[in-house]
Amino acid sequence: MDIPNPADGLLRTRVDGALSGLLVADFSRVLAGPYATMLLADLGATVVKVERPGDGDDTRSWGPPHADGEATYFLAVNRNKRSIALDLRDPDDLDLARGLAARADVLVENFRPGTMDRLGLGHKQARELNPGLVYCSITGFGAGKGAGLPGYDLIAQAMGGLMSVTGDGSTKAGVALVDVVTGLHAALGVLAALRHRDRTGEGQLVEVSLLGSLLSALTNQASAYVAAGVVPRAMGNRHPSIVPYEVFGTADRPMVIAAGNDRQFRILCAVLERPDLADDARFAANAGRVAGREALVTELSKALARRTADEWFALLTEAGVPCGPINDLAAAFELSADLGLSPAVEVDGVGQVANPIRLGVTPPSYRLPPPQLGGDDAWVREILGR
Repeated sequence: MDIPNPADGLLRTRVDGALSGLLVADFSRVLAGPYATMLLADLGATVVKVERPGDGDDTRSWGPPHADGEATYFLAVNRNKRSIALDLRDPDDLDLARGLAARADVLVENFRPGTMDRLGLGHKQARELNPGLVYCSITGFGAGKGAGLPGYDLIAQAMGGLMSVTGDGSTKAGVALVDVVTGLHAALGVLAALRHRDRTGEGQLVEVSLLGSLLSALTNQASAYVAAGVVPRAMGNRHPSIVPYEVFGTADRPMVIAAGNDRQFRILCAVLERPDLADDARFAANAGRVAGREALVTELSKALARRTADEWFALLTEAGVPCGPINDLAAAFELSADLGLSPAVEVDGVGQVANPIRLGVTPPSYRLPPPQLGGDDAWVREILGR
């Protein structure tokens, strides 16, 4: 198919970002894929989100809460995108989707394995249309034996071992972290593939899975098993290899203390007016503190009960001991703002969490609010010459 190349100006951002001029065909929905494509969009890429007519992305209906009638879940990961509603079972809409794949620099999809192949939009088919295409496929458990397993974050947290080391051993994380980590891996893989394409002109297939991304993100816990055959267990808020590194009560509310080395432990004991604990041969080194965790934590808890969390935070932070109160999200955003990190932005009146990446020359930009379903049909047809 001969796809006309429209004026580059249609794909440029108002402020040129690092990825300005790149066109991303986003066939993903829910979280991992949309998070990855939003990151690319924030960095300047033009992202066209393909949604099914009528309902659109599943997360458009995942509420409450809502903001001005829109589900905040959808708003979280879909800014800086254009939306076109296509029924991929309709020959004309499918032809337009194939035209988008032929024109795009990057295609991201997270359908069940085999779905895009059946539609004529699989990697091999898209590569015939567009040899330079970077094709990113996101699955739950891979495209082999795990192809039939549902790619939901909760399932991945359970089957991938995260829940076994969280809380009491049956507790999920309070946010879909596996989806988020997978989205980060997907975006990184896309950027690596684009770098290869810059040098060679050759596109390639990028594959990431929820399970693979989770096992990588489990870092030290996964390494304990792979390198030493140790199967970690749930320890609540405690760390398997560092003490004290957990939640402690105070005179008013809980806080965390993360004394990561012997020097910090000695300072902690001095501030708590318990230097005897640092001098105790049982606790002088971290290995001993891990072995004697219960006895040590009991003594530290007694000392911490004498002051409030804010008082200890001030005293310990000044002394150089890592610690902090347990904030809710309102307090967390207030802290970030106080520290000058600018955690939130408004895009055409829509509140958004800011992209955390800081770039000195080509910073993230906020050009478009999350799109209305199918709201950019005419614009997409224009860039495709339709």
